[in-house]
Amino acid sequence: MSPEQLLGSAEFDPNDTVIADFEAGVGTLTRLGEQNVDTVVVVVEATPKSIEVGLRAASLANEKLLQRVVIVANRIRHEGDLETIRAAFPGLEVVAVPDDPAIREADRFGIAPIDHAPEAPAVRALVGLAEQLLPKAG
Repeated sequence: MSPEQLLGSAEFDPNDTVIADFEAGVGTLTRLGEQNVDTVVVVVEATPKSIEVGLRAASLANEKLLQRVVIVANRIRHEGDLETIRAAFPGLEVVAVPDDPAIREADRFGIAPIDHAPEAPAVRALVGLAEQLLPKAG
């Protein structure tokens, strides 16, 4: 059973928040059935190949009429990187995550970045993204 099928067969309370991290590429979106998906997060870097795959993913999400597509501009080294990604995804919400040595260091140590360096710029950006993605308490 694929991760998509497993997730689709699980029963959740309507108030549950489920976050799933699937493999890179567009395969998950092409296999996505009638599951209730509120938001698709597409992670891209400012490289032509990454942007090309991100554009295909965003297009598939739009074809499936998903409610929200968020582009994560990952490993941003300078404003030009961010502008490249914004230009490629006009009209979509773009969240920047800076290139941050604290992330690589945490990975080397096998520690979650938030535990290793909670005040690192990339960690703060990811926490901000999480807060944007979570439903607002009513």
